[in-house]
Amino acid sequence: MSEADILSILREFLWGAALMAAPLLSIALIAGLAIGLLQALTSIQALTLTFVPKLAAMLVVFFLSAGFMARIVLTLFETQVLPVIAAH
Repeated sequence: MSEADILSILREFLWGAALMAAPLLSIALIAGLAIGLLQALTSIQALTLTFVPKLAAMLVVFFLSAGFMARIVLTLFETQVLPVIAAH
């Protein structure tokens, strides 16, 4: 296995990690913007108001996208790791 093969596998895994993180990061951004707008409109500056709804939204999205994340990990394992194991 050459260095180019290792770098190719690492690149695929980094793209997989980015795809798995995208739903959580996007909902955190959307929830943060919505809460920030709500705080600016109402002049309420409580720290728990920013943390708890964002955490709840991220938990919901995590459970909804867990199957998608598992498919990405399984596909990467089947296409990248198993062929390397079988070759040696």
